[in-house]
Amino acid sequence: MEVIIRDTAEDVGTLAADVFESHIKKGHTLGLATGSTPLALYNELIRRHRESGLSFAGCTAFLLDEYVGLPRTHEQSYYRFIRDNFTSKIDIDDDKVFSPDGLADNPTDAGIAYDSMINEAGGVDIQLLGIGTDGHIGFNEPGSSLTSRTRLKTLHPQTIADNARFFDGDESKVPHHVLTQGLGTISEARHLLLLATGEGKADAVAMTVEGPVAAVCPASVLQFHQHATVICDEAAASKLKLTKYYRYAYDNKPDWQEI
Repeated sequence: MEVIIRDTAEDVGTLAADVFESHIKKGHTLGLATGSTPLALYNELIRRHRESGLSFAGCTAFLLDEYVGLPRTHEQSYYRFIRDNFTSKIDIDDDKVFSPDGLADNPTDAGIAYDSMINEAGGVDIQLLGIGTDGHIGFNEPGSSLTSRTRLKTLHPQTIADNARFFDGDESKVPHHVLTQGLGTISEARHLLLLATGEGKADAVAMTVEGPVAAVCPASVLQFHQHATVICDEAAASKLKLTKYYRYAYDNKPDWQEI
């Protein structure tokens, strides 16, 4: 696992955009995340598309998760979120932006079908990840199997509290169930790129990077991946013990070695 520490959240987004750009230019399959953390990355990619002609026309995209029961038109559905905040502002074909079916009558079948779609597309080349304060990635809450597939999950009360800000601060409006890619599904992506910003993510980042691999911190599964990168700002890195080494390793990275 490579850990890169940048000064600010904006710096995290810019460096992440550099990583994504190399995949975009190759027409790769992109794994997209929602929430507030990826917005700096998405805004930078939109800027590069508009000002430098970065084209997404050859790309396909898969979302990590979706709330169960929210119509696609709901402003907090992830189907709409990714379009409002990113894909409608670039030149990717909307028919190539896929997300789990949170309205399916049978969520189990919908999860199996979603994994099949990813496989049929040749797999995800780079998977963007955020991290919850409890260490979840996607909506794989603590206790999730490290080999789990796309499936129905019940949200942790802490996740519901964290996400209430998107629902007018009202926890009762936050759906309690989601359809999410599993840790096993996520781990099949060729490159995992986790972004973390803010002091509130410091404990989760420390558990992910330097703690044991355990279901209590789902993001710790990244330690098993052959190409996992964590980019965080100073605040999110504040509880890491090996920051001196992480900075030294990045500063002395060979020119030929990509992130």
